[in-house]
Amino acid sequence: MTRHAPRPRPLVDLQALPSWLLGRLAARGRTEVGRALAAEGLRPAHHAVLAAVAEYGPVAQADLGRLLAIDPKDLVGILNHLEGEGLVLRAPDPRDRRKNAVTLTRPGAKVLRRCAALAEEANAALLAPLSPAEQRTLTRLLARLHAAGPGADA
Repeated sequence: MTRHAPRPRPLVDLQALPSWLLGRLAARGRTEVGRALAAEGLRPAHHAVLAAVAEYGPVAQADLGRLLAIDPKDLVGILNHLEGEGLVLRAPDPRDRRKNAVTLTRPGAKVLRRCAALAEEANAALLAPLSPAEQRTLTRLLARLHAAGPGADA
């Protein structure tokens, strides 16, 4: 007589944890947005830097890293790539010439608009199972949770 291994119990307890669900959904969202941004030859971190520079620029490179919670060494690599593509410009910060300030270029602004559209499309697909009202509610609740926690600046 052959013994069969018992069927694993569904992860009911685990799947009831909001943190687990959010983590899984976030991973899927990052993957989908990453695929979409690849059409521009960029990754989500590139998009985040472009968006932050557009909103806060010119911004000191160190402040940009803190704002986005990106390790300074990683930020240098991201900025090297973006600057090499002509999307951002690093120059001495007029407020403190010991620091670099990062500014978005015109081509960078164009790429940012395309990236924003691609990210919106990926997020729309991610949230497609929800009605528009549910999507707005979910986004509002997630923003509220984010604002209430540590590191709410990023």
